[in-house]
Amino acid sequence: MSYLDATEDLYKKAALTPDVGLCCTTTPVWKFPELEIPKIMLEMNYGCGSTVNPRDLVNNPKILYVGVGGGMELLQFSYFSRQKGGVTGIDIVDEMLDASKKNFKEAEELNPWFKSDFVDLKKGDALNLPVEDESIDVAAQNCLFNIFKLDDLKKALQEMYRVLKPHGRLVLSDPICDQDMPENLRNDDRLRALCLSGSIPLKDYIKMLTDVGFGTIEIRAKRPYRILDTNHYDTDENIMIESVEVCAIKDPIQEDGACVFTGKSAIYFGSEDFFDDKKGHVMMQNQPLAICDKTAGALADLNRDDIYISESTYHYDGGGCC
Repeated sequence: MSYLDATEDLYKKAALTPDVGLCCTTTPVWKFPELEIPKIMLEMNYGCGSTVNPRDLVNNPKILYVGVGGGMELLQFSYFSRQKGGVTGIDIVDEMLDASKKNFKEAEELNPWFKSDFVDLKKGDALNLPVEDESIDVAAQNCLFNIFKLDDLKKALQEMYRVLKPHGRLVLSDPICDQDMPENLRNDDRLRALCLSGSIPLKDYIKMLTDVGFGTIEIRAKRPYRILDTNHYDTDENIMIESVEVCAIKDPIQEDGACVFTGKSAIYFGSEDFFDDKKGHVMMQNQPLAICDKTAGALADLNRDDIYISESTYHYDGGGCC
């Protein structure tokens, strides 16, 4: 049995018998007016964060969600795309597709605005999406891609890039791990399927996205997720796993590299009303400006004593420099 077969088997069982503790999201579930989420969807919320953000979801977007779970985020996305087939849900597990379809019927009873045909459920593989090129405004996945080994992860990201329209957004929530993961844990198919031992360092995660071609990367959240401890796992040291929420935008990569936002800000406090770096960044006096890591490096190289540059917070919330 391959590691992907082990993953399929785990989620077949989770579809047939909801497992509340399988993945415990570390992000409160979004609440929107006139949106009621069925209890069964909450119990089948097999994610590690959220991929739903209202600022991504304007003008009735076409949305793709890979790895449907119990359908909760598909329902949330439908809130912003109330049209037949506005949201496409892809999953390789028949039982998970059937469970989502059943859960949508309950969602219809709770939400007068919702119709099941807002969501087009399709059986498909993240490594070979049954979706046309450049047809999607927002693509998303939650706690799925970290299961893949690196070659398969690259294929999955390439597929997402392929189906996105220019300037489209790929929103991801995944566990990451900046410590060295022991090979015995990394090769444990069950731990990988549980979204634990496949976690890679954040810098490698970002590089995978930029190597595929995404020109803007936003790190929107980073928080503790799990600990692989020495008492319960075959490891000599405790290993901290964090969850991240990331938005990768299909912008062209600039000549000097991708813009990666990790929550840094700059403040100019000199004697003039503003500072212009002649590279498109105008800083008003004593007003914080969100900046990407590339801009932070360029400003630091100026060696000015009237510009403050913060450390990364890994909580970027828009208003950036690029």
